[in-house]
Amino acid sequence: MATRAALVVLLALSLAAVAAPAGRVDPAPKLLDLQVSNGSTPFAGDRRLLTTVSPNADGFRDRAIVGFRLTLSATVELDVLQTVNVKRGKNTVQTISSQRQAFSAGRHRLVWTPDRSVRSGTYVLELTVTDAEGRRRIYNDFPLAGRVRVRAPVVRIQRIDVSIGPRYAPGQTAVVSVATDARSLNVDILSFRNGRGAADPKTNASPIAPSAALVWRGHRNAPGSVRIRIGDWPSGLYFVRITSRDGRVGYAPFVVRPPELGTSRIAVVLPTNTWQAYNFADADGDGWGDSWYVNGAFRRVDISRPYIDSGIPYRFHDFDAAIMGWLSARGNIDFLTDLDLEHVANGDLLAHDYDLIVFPGHEEYASAHEYNLLRRYRDLGGNLMFLSANNLFWKVVFQGHEMRRVGEWRNLGRPEASVVGVQYVASNYGGHQGAYIANTAGAPWVFAGTGLSTGDGFGRYGYEIDIRSPATPPGTILLASIPDLMGPGRTAEMTYYETAAGAKVFAAGALNFAASVDDPVVARLLDNVWARLTRP
Repeated sequence: MATRAALVVLLALSLAAVAAPAGRVDPAPKLLDLQVSNGSTPFAGDRRLLTTVSPNADGFRDRAIVGFRLTLSATVELDVLQTVNVKRGKNTVQTISSQRQAFSAGRHRLVWTPDRSVRSGTYVLELTVTDAEGRRRIYNDFPLAGRVRVRAPVVRIQRIDVSIGPRYAPGQTAVVSVATDARSLNVDILSFRNGRGAADPKTNASPIAPSAALVWRGHRNAPGSVRIRIGDWPSGLYFVRITSRDGRVGYAPFVVRPPELGTSRIAVVLPTNTWQAYNFADADGDGWGDSWYVNGAFRRVDISRPYIDSGIPYRFHDFDAAIMGWLSARGNIDFLTDLDLEHVANGDLLAHDYDLIVFPGHEEYASAHEYNLLRRYRDLGGNLMFLSANNLFWKVVFQGHEMRRVGEWRNLGRPEASVVGVQYVASNYGGHQGAYIANTAGAPWVFAGTGLSTGDGFGRYGYEIDIRSPATPPGTILLASIPDLMGPGRTAEMTYYETAAGAKVFAAGALNFAASVDDPVVARLLDNVWARLTRP
């Protein structure tokens, strides 16, 4: 398989032609009446250049058929492009299948039958037409402002797409949207708090009740709805899991919030803004994931989209699953989303309701309201615990279901270190990790019972790291560091500070810190910090 940078695809948008004698330029061959279908019934939203395929070998929607009328005899090459391939912070375009065939002028078709292993999402079917004289025309589509768009067929690989609102209170009814051509389904609700039985391998959560069976044959051509009444369930993170007999599975996360804020004195805020920023799902069907991580031309993301990776937030199992289990074992806690914070009027109310607010994940995206809320909460003596890195980095604004990225908070005159204690300095996407080196002198209570002394190492951390800055509150204590992890001066720092108002703030300083909570040393360290910060 060949891997090409998105820039290569962009350059391919030009139409090549070879000059003919006497100064005349003969046109490259064209594909007219270009269209794509699945050979079966269209799924809702399919159109002339978009079709839905579900590769499960049941004879229904198993292949993509590209039809066209060729103006001249030529060779037509079909390359299937996986346009979402975000690695090491950059997106590349990967060719996962190729075929080439010579045709005479007239009507023809090419067929792509994807393997079961092809990931869910949309794929661009790039077509290159070359005649005997070398004249060439390329059909693909790169959605960049100001560029000519040469439309190409797009195939949506569908298994089970599940969508649900992000937050519910006990007693509310959740409407779950399900898109699949399976004839029957099983529905489970998974929980980290009150689940029973074997843990789900992708989420680490367990079912709270036996599966519910659904007959789905009447919804094979369009999304259908499933209604789930939220019971008197403990506040926490839950997943809807929907499976079919042939092994397809789809998930959707949601939070059961407390009946009212302040039911517990401790709140955990899940990074739902960041989850959607890293959601590469293609809602408009143009073949490209709707995220600025896929294409920098994007400035807005739809926060109501299902998550692309079977419905699970990006790298949830790597970075979030372990800490969800640890937090769920802490007893009565109010679980909230970023959206819940948007509905809290001010930091005074937040300080009235909570002694401690925990951010277990990558809280990279924050609105002005959330930033103001947390700063005021801290100024009134509220305690904060940041268990990841790169927090409060980007300012975002909301318009309906859309989230728009505005700029970095530090460039807007409000550096995140003024609240968190540290701020983002570098990333290496996990390419090189190192052990934190303990510095026990400043706050020995953090390391009590861990067996660590100053100079001892623990854990393996990296991906994204934080460091102190001139905006760091005075008196901030350095608890541990990974010196020069990502180059000279690019050191990961774990910190703790207190304010005159009584606020206590802990920052882990490394993106994957919370994922190491199964390490007994890290678990004891977190127990110590938890005990200190849960006290008013």
